[in-house]
Amino acid sequence: MMDIDSKSAMLLARAERVIPGGVNSPVRAFRSVGGKPVFVARGHGAYLYGENGVRYTDYVGSWGPLILGHAHPAITSAIAEAANRGTSFGAPTELEVRYAEKIIDLYPSIEMMRAVSSGTEACMAALRVARGFTEREAIVKFECCYHGHADMLLVKAGSGALTYGVPDSAGVPAAAAKNTITLAYNDRAALEALFQARGSEIAAVIVEPVVGNMGVVPPEPGFLEAIVRLCKNHGAVSIFDEVMTGCRVARGGMQARAGVRPDMTCLGKVVGGGMPLAVFGGRRAIMEKVAPLGPVYQAGTLSGNPVAVSAALAQLDCLNDEVYGKLEALGARLERGLTEATKKSGVNACVQRVGSMITLFFTKGPVRSFGDAVRSDTARFGQWHQGMLERGQYWPPSQFEAAFLSAAHTEADVDATIAAAAEVFAAL
Repeated sequence: MMDIDSKSAMLLARAERVIPGGVNSPVRAFRSVGGKPVFVARGHGAYLYGENGVRYTDYVGSWGPLILGHAHPAITSAIAEAANRGTSFGAPTELEVRYAEKIIDLYPSIEMMRAVSSGTEACMAALRVARGFTEREAIVKFECCYHGHADMLLVKAGSGALTYGVPDSAGVPAAAAKNTITLAYNDRAALEALFQARGSEIAAVIVEPVVGNMGVVPPEPGFLEAIVRLCKNHGAVSIFDEVMTGCRVARGGMQARAGVRPDMTCLGKVVGGGMPLAVFGGRRAIMEKVAPLGPVYQAGTLSGNPVAVSAALAQLDCLNDEVYGKLEALGARLERGLTEATKKSGVNACVQRVGSMITLFFTKGPVRSFGDAVRSDTARFGQWHQGMLERGQYWPPSQFEAAFLSAAHTEADVDATIAAAAEVFAAL
């Protein structure tokens, strides 16, 4: 056992005086697991080092971008070289062109794209473009799919499957959410009924093709295909939010893995190389609605930032079959080990994985929707998380977030994590 970083406690006290909750993104506060956050001094490979020097095997990976691990030399070298040439120009560069060509090569569904600085920005812009293209206002999202913190997307389901959304955050005007319709994830029948009733009103359907923000929940067979088909038949735009899955579950994202081609795609995390960089793109006819070609306005001072694009290109150039083969093997090893450990201990839990994304749910599986996920024993998960942290295992501090493997992890790392998990299961 190890003491949780005492310096982190002091830093948190300082931070809470000047930053809401002491953190710059809510999940970092560890409140859902009843603990205190570890303040990180540095990362290297598969490991994080707390301010007290304690090493943790990292399964957060900056929430997904670090598919090669921390401080990969190809990426840090690219960042340093780019920074020496200038950190921002607010003008076109060859790097932006190379980056766009790379993305379009990886994603055949994307014929034109634009770089932005965050996944929230990418999803917000994609939906604006879809509305501009279709000249409709209603959008459809799925319960507990997170597409960023734009007002129209901070919405939860109403009392019925076809009701308009209700704002899920203070500060969101009801008017901003009134055209957002929320359905249960994987509920193909509800989606078909909605289109039958109101298909001519719908501008777009946006979906995480693998949900990562209620834990890893894969699509049921035919679900993604139904979204694309229904949108096509009714003149709406299908949008895959692959901010999390893009270049993570496969080089070409979940759309390549599933063999489905949406009208538009949002990318971030892995395709940003660990820097603030994201993408929205899609069919040429849709993207030609974006200013300066069309009437849909979108802009950003740091969009296509040369340092970020350099990091992204360096990371994307490293993603080969060997990397994905290793990630799949490590993911399967971790899934198998955690599953066996839960069975031996008698803990009521299930493990769900797609590629190098994985979640341990403290509920009987399978988890197919938010209704299934919320049956998880979050108190028991919090206890497990604390036990893992005490054993040097840095797991996402929420039952409803995906964990991520990197190519820097080894079989020995995974086996040590399984052993630690088994110890904690036995102590619960």
